[in-house]
Amino acid sequence: MVSEGSSFVKGMSMGGLFCLVVSLLSGLSPSPKTSTEEHHHHHHVKAPSKDELKELSNAHIQELSKQVQVYCVVMVQPKLIVYWAAALDTWSKHCDKSVFYTSEESKALEAVDLNEKDEWARLRKALKHAYENAGDLRWFFLAQPTTFAIIENLKYLVLTKDPSEPFYLGNVMKSGELEYVDYESGIVLSYEALKRLVHVFQDEEKCPERGNALWKMDDDKQLAECLKYTGVFAENGEDTHGKGLFNSKSVHTLISDSMKANPNNVLEGCCSDMAVTFTGMSPGQMQVMMFGVYRLRPYGHDFHDVLAFYPPEGSNND
Repeated sequence: MVSEGSSFVKGMSMGGLFCLVVSLLSGLSPSPKTSTEEHHHHHHVKAPSKDELKELSNAHIQELSKQVQVYCVVMVQPKLIVYWAAALDTWSKHCDKSVFYTSEESKALEAVDLNEKDEWARLRKALKHAYENAGDLRWFFLAQPTTFAIIENLKYLVLTKDPSEPFYLGNVMKSGELEYVDYESGIVLSYEALKRLVHVFQDEEKCPERGNALWKMDDDKQLAECLKYTGVFAENGEDTHGKGLFNSKSVHTLISDSMKANPNNVLEGCCSDMAVTFTGMSPGQMQVMMFGVYRLRPYGHDFHDVLAFYPPEGSNND
């Protein structure tokens, strides 16, 4: 991640330096709480339990499974073309619609060329494009090509959630007083949240396109700042046991960490079996993950899931 900070020009007068510091500190001071922030209730969003699903009729469950469709917004660059190709060939096939947005045109792979070098400005353009071209899709997953996602688990997480409510989900982190969703782990937005975000993009005072000239905030923090003004706040995606579903590490690293911390119960200490994302994997490891997640099956075992999420027809998925 790009670190925040600023550098002062050599030779600047003491008076100018003082004014510069005061200006910077005032820009970093926390904003007073708004009424929407004070009335915000849910912070941890959990996937429905099996008992919750049992209370729903089969017809209702099947209807929900058809309604939960995901538009995947994948931000790519030609310099990461091997990851771009891996994401295209693996997990993105399971999105109901996946669109790759690039900083510049690539002859090798198809994407929406935003013709924008600045990462924050490019992200804004991509989200606006997704909003305007979503059709009937009501959930949006923002990811980088270095992210590996299990879209079916994402759909399960939001199965009983209403996309007309403002949801902003993922792996929540904190920077000062600001809570934000980690970009590398993937960001989930409901239609209502994206609608509010696109609207606040028009307000340069609350959500500037180019940011501060002295210091640059990371894209995920900037996204949280903009959403905050619309009454939308970061929420941690978790399974029914409270385990996080969006991981900022690879499966290998998580297991290695658990072996050190929980040698007698490695899998339990590692990660949720309904995890949505992992990061930090090579393109080859993404292919291995696809095999493990979608193809490898122990004969005679049936998990008795009450519903199934099928990828779109013609997606050439695993």
